[in-house]
Amino acid sequence: MLWVKAFHIVFIASWFAGLFYLPRIYVNLAMVPAGSSAERERLLLMAAKLLRFTTLLAVPALGLGLWLWLGYGIGRGAGWMHAKLAVVLLVIGYHHACAVLLRKLRAGASRHSHRWFRWFNEAPVLLLVAAVVLVVVKPF
Repeated sequence: MLWVKAFHIVFIASWFAGLFYLPRIYVNLAMVPAGSSAERERLLLMAAKLLRFTTLLAVPALGLGLWLWLGYGIGRGAGWMHAKLAVVLLVIGYHHACAVLLRKLRAGASRHSHRWFRWFNEAPVLLLVAAVVLVVVKPF
């Protein structure tokens, strides 16, 4: 079980690293001057590759988490686990929102400013803090 837990933590940390940096690329995309198509294309390529890689990291993170929960019974029936699963669903939703925003940025249909993306970039930090507190402190 400790190997599963260790790799779960590694993949979660890696997944979140991607979720921390991807919206930062969106901030830079929102600040690209109108005539800088090469810069825009380079940032779009970086964002697409990071999103793909981050998605690949999310799959084993979620799979290992399910293994810990269903296979070893960690947190089964506990209130903190129900709250953590809600946080996990929010993280998956945030990941999906990043993909939707990339499609809009690629199509030139995003209406968000760089300031909006800066605030959007803070959400995964709050979600990670919530998940860690729930798992370590087990407040209920």
